[in-house]
Amino acid sequence: MAGPLQRVLMRSAASAMPRAKASEWHYGPGFDPQKAAAQHQALTTLILASGAEIEWLTDADDGLADSVFTHDPSLMTDHGAIILAMGKALRLAEPGLHEAAYNRMGVPILGRIEYPGQVEGGDCVWVDSRTLAVGRGVRTNQDGIQQLANLLTPKGIQVYGYDLPLWHGEEACLHLMSVISPLADDLALVYAPLLPAAFYQMLRARGIRLVEGDAEEFFASNGLSLNVLPT
Repeated sequence: MAGPLQRVLMRSAASAMPRAKASEWHYGPGFDPQKAAAQHQALTTLILASGAEIEWLTDADDGLADSVFTHDPSLMTDHGAIILAMGKALRLAEPGLHEAAYNRMGVPILGRIEYPGQVEGGDCVWVDSRTLAVGRGVRTNQDGIQQLANLLTPKGIQVYGYDLPLWHGEEACLHLMSVISPLADDLALVYAPLLPAAFYQMLRARGIRLVEGDAEEFFASNGLSLNVLPT
């Protein structure tokens, strides 16, 4: 997950979020669509400057505000994309957007997570090319994790499910990637107190060095401060 970014699927916040209501999408009282669009454009500029190619999901005025978070509706593997099933009701249409984009781009589809299974990409962390850790919480359930394992085990990939705490409640949501961001193959930024203990032990056993995120920043951001992109 910390390899060089070469090609990435993105959705502009300017097209996804202009009519988004903070209370409906649980963005918090400080949400400003114009500020979000400007910040996302700055991120886009940095990604292009890195040499990565951007594939744009859509610019339709569809009201799917969360679709700007393109890490969630699908999971990329070395064998093709897996179309996921969202745990947040407002995001149910997003996996279809991803499947249409992959078909347009010529990216093969390895499989799909079918309801009642649920998996969101924010709960999926590649520990290495043959090990996938998945957080089991309010957006990803055991049925979805089992379906992932059924797709990936024949490819020689082990899938491990780890229970997440409820933390601030069902609406707030805590993904596995809320508490870990890989920085290199052997280095990760974490908020250890909310890491599943067995996952923490796996990381340590594999020699992955853990850098502790600042606790005050973590809580002030409601768990968003670990959303970093290594360059």
